[in-house]
Amino acid sequence: MPTMESTARERSRTPAALEGLPRPGRCLVMGILNVTPDSFSDGGLYADTRQAIDRGLELAAQGADIVDVGGESTRPGARPVCLDEELARTIPVVRELTRAGVRVSVDTMHAPVAHAAVEAGACMVNDVSGGLGDPAMTRTVAAAGVPYVAMHWRAPSREMDRHAQYDDVVSDVMAELSTRLWRLTEEGVDPARIALDPGLGFSKRPEHDWTLLAGLGKLRELGFPLMVGASRKRFIGAALADGGAGEVPPGERDVATAAVSALAAVGGAFCVRVHDVRASLDAVRMAAAYVECCDRT
Repeated sequence: MPTMESTARERSRTPAALEGLPRPGRCLVMGILNVTPDSFSDGGLYADTRQAIDRGLELAAQGADIVDVGGESTRPGARPVCLDEELARTIPVVRELTRAGVRVSVDTMHAPVAHAAVEAGACMVNDVSGGLGDPAMTRTVAAAGVPYVAMHWRAPSREMDRHAQYDDVVSDVMAELSTRLWRLTEEGVDPARIALDPGLGFSKRPEHDWTLLAGLGKLRELGFPLMVGASRKRFIGAALADGGAGEVPPGERDVATAAVSALAAVGGAFCVRVHDVRASLDAVRMAAAYVECCDRT
């Protein structure tokens, strides 16, 4: 069984970052900014534009390498919002944050929102559907020439839990992501600007999430940077419950999320996506120091 040391030694095989993003010598930390009324852990806190801008500035001040602005909840069971509403929620926030010098990503499945966000200054598109949610997304991202995160996705939020069936979750996710990669590159997206996300929590049960986290080394064989979005998710809440009934509430999962961020960084992730930037930034710095030590010994 691989040890943490052997995992750390293999980390250098992973691309350090995407074209167009910083390379600080550690795993990047993306701060989550949900400008929604119904996200699973912070819905409604930043639905007001001014509150959202202030929160984005706060995340940047805490050290976020990227602030990811999303206007549509993707929690299990969430209903889609209309395009005009998503645009109204996200674009003013993206514009003001980029004017303030914040590096911004847009979290969207919709090509018109991605296009408008890039026009407003976003430097990256984070698509939880990997291009399956909107057939125009691939062409939009190719034309924009910005980094693009394609997540493993099987179904919309309202029905995704019904699709959590796998023969071997790591192999199945790899095969499905490989199909998406082929389509992305066929339609002109620069491979140097593609990252992959195994989609923890999306059509996954807790045991799938842990297996994917432990299998980052295998996922790296796809040859693309990996982003891990574990923050406050159900598999963390279930683990914190120590086998008891129920889950620890989302707001009490940040310390455990930072521990998962360290594991992801040692496993070779180029970026972690989190609600609490400061704790995960400390965690990935410790992971970088650990990996460096392992590389020397």
